[in-house]
Amino acid sequence: MSGHRLAGGIAMAFGLLTIVSGASALMGAIDMGAVVPFVLWFNALAGVAYVAGGILLWRGHRLALPVALTILIATAAVFAAFGWRAASGGAYEMRTVGAMTLRTVFWAVMAWVAWKFTHVRRSA
Repeated sequence: MSGHRLAGGIAMAFGLLTIVSGASALMGAIDMGAVVPFVLWFNALAGVAYVAGGILLWRGHRLALPVALTILIATAAVFAAFGWRAASGGAYEMRTVGAMTLRTVFWAVMAWVAWKFTHVRRSA
């Protein structure tokens, strides 16, 4: 299995897990503690983009890189807004810091894989 297919499959699974956990938290099925609503909503909705980005990466589609970069930039922006809120004294959970770090790093890696695949394909 090629690297972009493996990464795409992992991104799709990550997206599905994100949708399930986000929906569970939004419906109150699990107690999340000091939830930051805009982060919760972003992550729940971003799960759909994660699946789409994973499909594009799996297929080796030319839009895989722009979609991965868009997800990365949006995630980093929400993480920065969350950081601003936390630094301003807003209540939050440390697991949100960990989760947003994971999401940001994950999509940086996905963007790198998409770039490498695009770059290798062009030079071949």
